[in-house]
Amino acid sequence: MIIKEYRIPLPLTVDEFERGLLYAVSACSRNETGGGEGAEFLVQEEFTSDTLRPGQTVTGTYTKKIYRLRSKAPWVLQKLLPPEAFEIHEESWNAYPYCKTVLTNPGYMKENFHQTIETLHLPDNGNSENPLDGPEKREIIWVDIADNEVFGAKNYKKEKDASLFEPECVERGPLDEDWIEEHDPIMCAYKLVSCHFKWTGLQRMMEKTIHKQYPRVFGLMHRDAYVLLDEWYNMSMESIREYEEETAHVLRKQLAEKEKRGTTCNDDENNNK
Repeated sequence: MIIKEYRIPLPLTVDEFERGLLYAVSACSRNETGGGEGAEFLVQEEFTSDTLRPGQTVTGTYTKKIYRLRSKAPWVLQKLLPPEAFEIHEESWNAYPYCKTVLTNPGYMKENFHQTIETLHLPDNGNSENPLDGPEKREIIWVDIADNEVFGAKNYKKEKDASLFEPECVERGPLDEDWIEEHDPIMCAYKLVSCHFKWTGLQRMMEKTIHKQYPRVFGLMHRDAYVLLDEWYNMSMESIREYEEETAHVLRKQLAEKEKRGTTCNDDENNNK
């Protein structure tokens, strides 16, 4: 099992990002779903737990989704593995500012594959030492939403360039080279990711391949939350929830359409050329 920590600073407050995160997840799901692939919402309900974070009782929203991702996987995996291998089940417990997500593949890998993503959103620029109590020896990877190299040249869109973006609804940006140290407000999403893929001869390669995708995956989601600021900043939480419900219906319709949508895997044959 490989465990890494990702740190994604944002020019937002923690309270603002609660709405921005929910909006961006729905918006990205719409952009990435179509042609039988992408996200399908199964369950969304409130929960209370005294085991999610030991010693604390937390409340929030539980969601369950299925992601069908064959065309978004590295081409070598598409050649090696059957379609069931690319159907990922996601369970998420959002007790913001803490969130936990578990990914499994019950149709193919069963107990031999699981990923756990723990997230904590804090009002700092990423300088907390170990907020998720990860292993003392762990790789820490910084994801700068204003660094377009994170996303690959093929996926560059000027309207989503966080280094250029200046919202109309509130004074933020532009994000220069020193924005993480100097911008006010500032917050950071800390993500502790553990990846387990048990397959003799392929385990280490697969775990490394999966982790290789996360800077782009996390970068896209958090960048979009920022560059879509004008769309969600003045929305209430009630309006955000209504947008989520509408998204569930939209995704079911898009899954049935022929057109595939969204980005492809960040490997040598696509995004970086």
